[in-house]
Amino acid sequence: MVLRERNIDTDQIIPARFLTTTERKGLGRFAFNDWRALPDGSPNPDFVFNRPENAGAAILVAGRNFGCGSSREHAPWALTDLGLRAVISSEIADIFRSNSLKNGLLPIVVSQELLDELLDQPGIELRIDVRTRRLHLPDGRAIEFPLDAFAQTCLIEGVDQLGYLLRQLDTINQYEQRRATALNPRQENQHAR
Repeated sequence: MVLRERNIDTDQIIPARFLTTTERKGLGRFAFNDWRALPDGSPNPDFVFNRPENAGAAILVAGRNFGCGSSREHAPWALTDLGLRAVISSEIADIFRSNSLKNGLLPIVVSQELLDELLDQPGIELRIDVRTRRLHLPDGRAIEFPLDAFAQTCLIEGVDQLGYLLRQLDTINQYEQRRATALNPRQENQHAR
């Protein structure tokens, strides 16, 4: 799905009036609310998210400087609730990028030249391989994109940072027990009696 506009800020992604919840589920219906609806509240048939050919799209190709503006985790929450799994642009705001990676949305930065090419080809099929950190184009090109190892692991495992830590709980508890014993060896001896 292609959204050609540049400088899309987080208030356009999800207007502030919808930030009254800490629930992720259901926020997708408010994504780009002011662009998706006509003044009478009916769906805007010209907006890309409302077009039938874009139903079920998992990748958004957007104009330069996507996600600028204030920090709000609701923006990636709304986009993932819509079913998006990745956003591709030539520039993605740092705070939006960080919030996205923490919430299962992959931000991919490509060259302006490649972005212009993708923007001119709405409907092309792209494939993203998180394991190899490559964006695969229909013509056979594979474009590498940067992704830190921790974010990559979380995306592959389908967990956020807290979920990752909770999976390590047994290891953390074992470490804490060893540490407590090392700091207070007398306590270990008392338990042995």
